Amino acid sequence: MVKDREPFSREGERPVCAICPSLVLPGGAFDVVAKPSRDCPFDPESGNRYTAAGVAVCVHPDRVGLPAAPYATDRLVLPWEVPPPADAGEVREWLRAALTAAPPDAFAAVIAQASQILRASDPDLDVTAALRSALG
Repeated sequence: MVKDREPFSREGERPVCAICPSLVLPGGAFDVVAKPSRDCPFDPESGNRYTAAGVAVCVHPDRVGLPAAPYATDRLVLPWEVPPPADAGEVREWLRAALTAAPPDAFAAVIAQASQILRASDPDLDVTAALRSALG
């Protein structure tokens, strides 16, 4: 789901290629695949790769910071927009996935959601220590 129109990546922010669709498209408006393949051929005119349906594709999930998934094709929710788990034991994995992919302006909301779940699970828990542990 594409909520804003800002490019997902900004030059110098992530180690993406100079022709990465994330530099011109918002998160959710392009797909991410694990590596180049014939399923998403390179178009020399635009400098991008596209699916058969014409969706722009990034082929470096590690550089763009998003796990490989058909975000635009299947209208998937981006990792930091996935609802947090209700079970505090699952917060660590969700938090790592969310913050690895999230743009900097989404960090505060992700951390606030994680903190709320952790506080609700154990009011005496040192939330800061738990968050550090999850991210360490």
